Amino acid sequence: QEMSTNLKYLSLGILVFQTTSLVLTMRYSRTLKEEGPRYLSSTAVVIAELLKILACVLLVYKDSKCNLRTLNRVLHDEILNKPMETLKLAIPSGIYTLQNNLLYVALSNLDAATYQVTYQLKILTTALFSVSMLSKKLGVYQWLSLVILMTGVAFVQWPSDSQATAAKEHSAGSQFVGLIAVLIACFSSGFAGVYFEKILKETKQSVWIRNIQLGFFGSIFGLMGVYIYDGEQLSKNGFFQGYNKLTWIVVVLQALGGLVIAAVIKYADNILKGFATSLSIILSTLISYFWLQDFVPTSVFFFGAVLVIAATFLYGYDPKPAGNPIKA
Repeated sequence: QEMSTNLKYLSLGILVFQTTSLVLTMRYSRTLKEEGPRYLSSTAVVIAELLKILACVLLVYKDSKCNLRTLNRVLHDEILNKPMETLKLAIPSGIYTLQNNLLYVALSNLDAATYQVTYQLKILTTALFSVSMLSKKLGVYQWLSLVILMTGVAFVQWPSDSQATAAKEHSAGSQFVGLIAVLIACFSSGFAGVYFEKILKETKQSVWIRNIQLGFFGSIFGLMGVYIYDGEQLSKNGFFQGYNKLTWIVVVLQALGGLVIAAVIKYADNILKGFATSLSIILSTLISYFWLQDFVPTSVFFFGAVLVIAATFLYGYDPKPAGNPIKA
């Protein structure tokens, strides 16, 4: 019991660290002024996928008692010999790739705090897709929390006077682009997450195998994206143009994200996940304000953020007596 409790809190601690640091380093790396070409976010998405595959292969290897032959057999049996099972993951993986690219767009146009809070709308989209695709039933508290969540995000996005001064630096257009990017990402995140959950429930494959399949398609879709969007730049300055230490940190954090979330799903429950999210929002806001200095919180933002954090908790709150835990 103690071990699993420790794992629970450890995986959450890592989740808080990963979400906060990813958002801030990504934002910082997209707004940093430097000589030469800026790194292509589309290539960063691909490298993150490849790192994720590598990490998952190592985890499967560990599960195969570090025996290469077993590893080879597992990968062969689970991935190559079940092409239809593997193909099922092309859909969520394509959506995740789109979403990862959108997050870069969003963070190039929104400050970290606004982004973090608005991105919580994915709780709403995930809930709606769960109801429609997995025929889940939501309790009163959950519906209530979704209403509070939407209200909170609306407040956070509310234009304020202090933004008018900031708007001289950023055009209102770019803020709008950022907002649209986050909204599409929320929808795609909700859909892909529920679809992935559906697949995980229907089959007996390990999360790591599933992540290898996701990563495989993710890197293919990602590479297509690189050539379609950044083909010209690529031929001029190469795949790793503009990469520096910071870029690599962003890439590793993004790769870590998928794995941490897989671990959190395994060891922790939604309430704790909500808790991690809330902590991450608070940290991002503080760092955005004190360190990146691209954000001035207003009372309206503050009120909205409090609502979002409250909603996150309420969504995970389960008033049933703790007789038999139902696995969500």
